[in-house]
Amino acid sequence: MTNIVLFGKPGAGKGTQAEFLKEKYKLTHISTGDVFRFNLKNDTELGKQARVYMDAGDLVPDELTTKMLIDEVNKHLDTNGILFDGYPRTIAQAEALDVFLTSLGSKVAATVALEADDEVLVQRLLERGKTSGRIDDQDEEKIRNRYQEYNEKTAPLMSYYQAQGKFHAVNGIGSIAEITDRVSKVIDNL
Repeated sequence: MTNIVLFGKPGAGKGTQAEFLKEKYKLTHISTGDVFRFNLKNDTELGKQARVYMDAGDLVPDELTTKMLIDEVNKHLDTNGILFDGYPRTIAQAEALDVFLTSLGSKVAATVALEADDEVLVQRLLERGKTSGRIDDQDEEKIRNRYQEYNEKTAPLMSYYQAQGKFHAVNGIGSIAEITDRVSKVIDNL
């Protein structure tokens, strides 16, 4: 399995890029947000627990997030690889993912970080919030809180993956096609 982690702040374009990349490379796209929304919509026990954190604009705790993701990966064991969108978000999650993938005889091949200025991203999310119905995309204070959480908890993943030679930063500003081309060049050179 070729496993790729898409990395970046909320609004950086991970979901948009995943739509193109999953087709091009025949990967299974697993979005933490989609997994959460499924659990929330179906009012599962995990969904009820996640709702409290998401409604406050906070990241869901590592253990809960990891359980949801492992359950989802286990549904797709016959895939060419997985495109992780929004996971891992912390060192603890990255370590748990490494242990889990190793148990499957696999590993993370690369982490691709979509980088963009916070002000650009805030505007993207506020625009998305007008049509998505997502409460966490409609409140600028909650968006900025998510960025603070990201900076404190997620940004250290850069060093974690850099130490493994798996971290690749990509400019996340430009047309969708331009960004897809930049990300594809990274994947093609793995």
